[in-house]
Amino acid sequence: MLVRLLYASRAHQSLSPEVIDSVLAISRRNNTGLGVTGLLCHSGDIFMQVLEGGRDAVNQLYSRICSDPRHTDVILLHYEEISERRFAGWTMGQVNLARVNPSTLLKYSERPVLDPYAVSGKVSMALLEELIATACIVSRAN
Repeated sequence: MLVRLLYASRAHQSLSPEVIDSVLAISRRNNTGLGVTGLLCHSGDIFMQVLEGGRDAVNQLYSRICSDPRHTDVILLHYEEISERRFAGWTMGQVNLARVNPSTLLKYSERPVLDPYAVSGKVSMALLEELIATACIVSRAN
């Protein structure tokens, strides 16, 4: 059974681009063995991530994220059973927010910033779908 899980969290402390790159590299390596794919979107201290894969693997990964002291305010935005992956091309893709037109973000929220805490999970998924369609994803493959 495949599932898709979308969550948001805040970093407990500021993270440098090097730390984020390291987290992505580790995620890509580990996700390959777990059969998990997905996408990470971050801006400042806010993270939004979608995970797809087998129910057990995704649930265990989310449980580890929830107990990771580097995350605070972890919130489940969306969870569903799926018949096919939408993010299959990425062991862990990354949204390049520098390439995102502020009007795209404004289309989905009150302000032109990434804030999944201020919108529904459905709206956050729609934003990610648009980011895929407008080629704002970097690090497409492992």
